[in-house]
Amino acid sequence: MRIMNGIFAIEKPSGITSSKFIGDLQYLFTKSKVFEADLIEAKNKVIANLSTDKSWSKQRIEKKANSVKVKIGHGGTLDPLASGVLVIGIGQGTKKLQYYLGECNKTYETKALLGISTTTGDSEGEILTKNETGHITKSLVNESVVKFVGDLKQTPPIFSALKMNGKPLYDYAREGKPLPFPIKTRQVKVTDITVVQDDLLTLEHEFPKLESQLDENGEPKENSLFNNPTLNDSPLYFSNQYLEKCEAEGLPKEAGKPKVTKELPEKLPLIHFVTDVSSGTYIRSLISDIGRSMESSAYMVELKRLKQSNWHLGKNVFKYDDFKKDEKVWGPVLKEVLDKGYEIDLQELFQKYSSQAEDSTETDTRAQEDTTSTLPDSTGDQSSESELGAKEKKRTIDQVE
Repeated sequence: MRIMNGIFAIEKPSGITSSKFIGDLQYLFTKSKVFEADLIEAKNKVIANLSTDKSWSKQRIEKKANSVKVKIGHGGTLDPLASGVLVIGIGQGTKKLQYYLGECNKTYETKALLGISTTTGDSEGEILTKNETGHITKSLVNESVVKFVGDLKQTPPIFSALKMNGKPLYDYAREGKPLPFPIKTRQVKVTDITVVQDDLLTLEHEFPKLESQLDENGEPKENSLFNNPTLNDSPLYFSNQYLEKCEAEGLPKEAGKPKVTKELPEKLPLIHFVTDVSSGTYIRSLISDIGRSMESSAYMVELKRLKQSNWHLGKNVFKYDDFKKDEKVWGPVLKEVLDKGYEIDLQELFQKYSSQAEDSTETDTRAQEDTTSTLPDSTGDQSSESELGAKEKKRTIDQVE
């Protein structure tokens, strides 16, 4: 029976794909002694299963067994730009990941710049449109985000991992071709959006304005992308709860079209908020829709997943550097998390096992010193070589026949 099975969470840094990050983690675990017993069991199982198949030679079976790695999976990917909580399943724990993929709530902190829409909805895409921002006030931002709190439909980003008729959506967009049919909307729930007021609409931030990319003719790419009706004409959906309010109070249910401009200031105004959402919610789409609701546009420049289900940053979520510590420390910490789940305090666990490891090291050191002190001192022994030789030649009574 395997020892290391269960769920834990780790903080993914920005700038790396979830796939690459998990691959690095799998390599680290596979090489560690912490998972040694589990890997031996897994390799023996491979050998036992394949040994009954005559088409497999002994050499092939051994090669297959030696390629066994720690079984690992994730409970919801994060874009390369994003950082934060990534839920990981180990061994049999991978069977529990479906809940995290489609049933749990998540909390994100995000920042976006107003005035530009992009192909991806974030700073890694190409510019689609440039829009005016001078009319946007703090009051308008605060009033606009409320329109998306509740149950609503959401259109996934045109430049997502989705395909249509086997062809990536990105290819349709770049070729200027209309989609065979509209992107299917999904039902999501936004429980809360809290705008951070301290830096609302500030120009004093570290994010540079996205610049236009030129095509092979030296023209800005947005000139051709702008003409693709599939990119900017998806419906703008407000929440059911807000629409009910509109019905009751006679408020407008639709927003005006974004105001297009050719020139933008060097620094774009920033919006910064924390939001609780259901699984399947695209924060890039939410940001884009908030921008459109203010007759402008917006693109994401930073995203951090603060929480997924009961896994919270700063409480029960590992950092990658934790696994660069002594295996005698992180091994038992990880084991306890896998066994007990999220109801733990990682800092306390690391302190506990770090102290135990230090005590063990001190005990080993003292034992080594005691052993050394019992050895004969060659400089202090005045016996002659002849006397030692004589002693060595004497036999005990048990040696006499």
